[in-house]
Amino acid sequence: MNGVLAGALPAVPLLVALVGLLLPLRARRTAAALGIAGAAVALADAVALAARVKSPTTGGWRLVDFGGGLVVHVSYLLTPAAAVVAVAVGTVALAVQVYSVSYLHDDGRYPPYAAQVSLFTAAMLLVVVSGDLILLLVGWEVMGICSYLLIGHDRTLPEAPAAAVKAFVVTRLGDVGFLLGIALLALAGHSFDVATAGARPATIPALLLLAGVAGKSAQFPLHTWLPDAMAGPTPISALIHAATMVAAGVYVVARLYGVFTPVALAVLGVIAAVTMLLGALAATAQLDIKRVLAWSTVSQVAYMAGGLAVGVPAAALFHLLTHAAFKALLFLAAGAVIHAVGSNLMTRMGGLRAAMPVTFWSMTVGLGALAGLPPLSGFFSKDQILAGAWGAVRHAGPAPRWVAVVVLLAGLATVAVTGWYATRLWLRVFFGPLLGAAHDPPALMGWPIILLAVPSALLGLVVQFAGTFPGLDWLSIGALLLAVAGGAGAWRLWRRGADAVPAVLANAFYLDDVQDALVVRPTLALASAVRRADESLVDGAVEGTGGGALGLGALVARWHRAALPRAATAVLGGALLIGIAAIVLVGLR
Repeated sequence: MNGVLAGALPAVPLLVALVGLLLPLRARRTAAALGIAGAAVALADAVALAARVKSPTTGGWRLVDFGGGLVVHVSYLLTPAAAVVAVAVGTVALAVQVYSVSYLHDDGRYPPYAAQVSLFTAAMLLVVVSGDLILLLVGWEVMGICSYLLIGHDRTLPEAPAAAVKAFVVTRLGDVGFLLGIALLALAGHSFDVATAGARPATIPALLLLAGVAGKSAQFPLHTWLPDAMAGPTPISALIHAATMVAAGVYVVARLYGVFTPVALAVLGVIAAVTMLLGALAATAQLDIKRVLAWSTVSQVAYMAGGLAVGVPAAALFHLLTHAAFKALLFLAAGAVIHAVGSNLMTRMGGLRAAMPVTFWSMTVGLGALAGLPPLSGFFSKDQILAGAWGAVRHAGPAPRWVAVVVLLAGLATVAVTGWYATRLWLRVFFGPLLGAAHDPPALMGWPIILLAVPSALLGLVVQFAGTFPGLDWLSIGALLLAVAGGAGAWRLWRRGADAVPAVLANAFYLDDVQDALVVRPTLALASAVRRADESLVDGAVEGTGGGALGLGALVARWHRAALPRAATAVLGGALLIGIAAIVLVGLR
């Protein structure tokens, strides 16, 4: 039974996607119904698996045998963690499908949009349950294609195509390393089996895998695509940030955790420490509400990466689950605000607390969870990562002790900065003078927001009462005080009307410009030089050959069209030359 459920998990949304892609543009209601039904079935399937799977379970059949023990299987590997992550993916996918019906009610390309959301969901679920590295890679790459299509969905926005291309190119850059890492793992272990390959420590393959993880999960230095991806529809931002592409990198590291040696974990820890502070500081200076949440995702995913680096993968996955709930909630609530105000800019928002009470209270829950305020879910999950880092400082972890120190210090500093930007967003959107007429969203947008507020508020308490993680200690209280201090600082500046921020933060330390100068421009210059060389040398040789052939043909044609006496003279002259040559050769013998 588990095998049937595991196979149906990605297969159902995949089938829905294939049918949806064949629908005409006018079949909007059919596309919406298919998308919602596919996500609902996937969620029910995931819940059934979560209830049934108590220990790792595998199965499948042989697909291709390359010889030498290298066999590709259509197989699944179910664990309790995989089943719970699948529930999170299904929940967010269903919320996005329902929400999109109203949010994109005037969209003329809704059928392909709904189908691509289903395909995105299927790809992530394939990554979650796959027991074979090749199948995992297929899901990984399909997500990249779907992100390109969905980020660039709105063709009326001039920035959307560029953002889609940037996301595709930057993540592809990391995927080169990811592909090489998988190949080396398979060759070293003589198997594409996830359980087998994931049990053998290997530094070089692990570092190559981290390149792909940095790209997909928007970690330094391949993080620059994610804020620009806000050009896509807001529901897609929720899907990418909460449950699919960005979460995939962290999940794969947890899935293949046995591969990561102390050196690889040290690299991951440094990346996490840099990224969590970078993302949080950049979020403090944004005026676009979606870009605040985008930089927040960069920072929060780095917390998960930090948890993996210090040896607490369970805590990292716990934060992945709570983040999926509150980040999906925040993006969908932000979409409701944008829908009501008609702008992404917080300078055009304010005073919406009374006009949009449902959105206000839902977003308050989401921002509180993001800031790590008790008893909301983010407080417990973030606390477990910090506790894991402190434990690795006191007792040797899988990575060197200095890595745990760096992750812990960066994590505590980021707690304060997160409290700052979460409070800033809350105050600027919902308090102050009302700048225009607004109202809560319609039911199809409102109910997904309300329902996502439930796990955002309660998931941490449920896990805590289940005794999965230890209780609170001085570190939890210290982190809470830091979050409150950050929020108080933002409130004080807001009260004084002093919200000016350094340009270096607004531009995220100009790392986009640095990448443009060090990578993009040299690459374009090299491409231009190669094109010129191709045009002058290769094309020149081809065109020269053609010109020579044309010239020779013209000469022969002129001889062919010559008058009869001239032609006869030429024939006789040629015969005479041949005869003389023959006499000379005979004489030489």
